[in-house]
Amino acid sequence: MIALIDYGSGNIRSVFKALQHEGAEVQLVGTPEGLANADAVVLPGVGAFGDCVRGIQSRGMWEPIQAWLESGRPFLGICVGYQLLFETSEEAQDGARGFGFFAGKVKRFTTPGIKVPQIGWNSLEFTPPDHWLWRGLPPQPHVFFVHSYYPEPANPDETIGITDYGERFAAAAARGDVAGTQFHPEKSQKVGLHILRNFIDRVKAK
Repeated sequence: MIALIDYGSGNIRSVFKALQHEGAEVQLVGTPEGLANADAVVLPGVGAFGDCVRGIQSRGMWEPIQAWLESGRPFLGICVGYQLLFETSEEAQDGARGFGFFAGKVKRFTTPGIKVPQIGWNSLEFTPPDHWLWRGLPPQPHVFFVHSYYPEPANPDETIGITDYGERFAAAAARGDVAGTQFHPEKSQKVGLHILRNFIDRVKAK
């Protein structure tokens, strides 16, 4: 069973349907007890970094998710859910901090002349191309982004996907069975569904 964390963030239904479409048993989970029977966790995110932190904390889910990450069990963060895997964000002027699973910070696009937020399709370069999340995909597929901020991992070996939007940035990162994507797989049509299927297959193999 995949626990899809429900903490008041938008777009959760489209993630739910996409996971179901690829054959996963999915449950919306908004309490710590909901993780008891989970085999994997998916953390979506739309909106501001600090608001997402407070939404998770208000439901008593922060410490359980932190413990899940520390255990290294299968986990996928999407968009702000990916950013929350890092330590800090320039967006969080109130000092809200992320889970710190990955060392590094979340930065805002500052390249002159580009439109912020980035909204639309962009190519994805795999680094490395043989990572389990990319299995069976063609080189440099296009995926869908909606964001003004992006993570900058302190350890470049944890970056598994790069996109160029005025500057090259880590569009995806992973360590072990924990991964995150700045783009939205659930909005990325066949490529995105394939990525979700690879995650589901990873979970089933455990």
